[in-house]
Amino acid sequence: MKYHHLGIPTTDKKPGERHIPHLKMYVSGYEESPFNIEWMRFEEGNKLPELVKTVPHVAFEVDDLEAAIEGKNVIIEPNSPSKGLRVAFIEDNGAPVEFLEYIHAETEE
Repeated sequence: MKYHHLGIPTTDKKPGERHIPHLKMYVSGYEESPFNIEWMRFEEGNKLPELVKTVPHVAFEVDDLEAAIEGKNVIIEPNSPSKGLRVAFIEDNGAPVEFLEYIHAETEE
């Protein structure tokens, strides 16, 4: 697995926020940060676990999402927030951890 980003929940509007309507959230900062720090602001009615909305998470890119979460305490089941990407969250030692699997066009269904 390879480090991908650090996600930090915030209630403050940030410059350059990008809205992700189907997740009811905004993200910003990832592209500008040399350390891939991402700010996440959640809309009212967002259904993600409180742990994800209130505690920073570290994210790792993996080759096999199912293998990465096997036997772990999964708090967000594998899903596809955008084309070519699958993600899932686990809870480890009281903190959320995200795994990302990029799907190449030749393997995408």
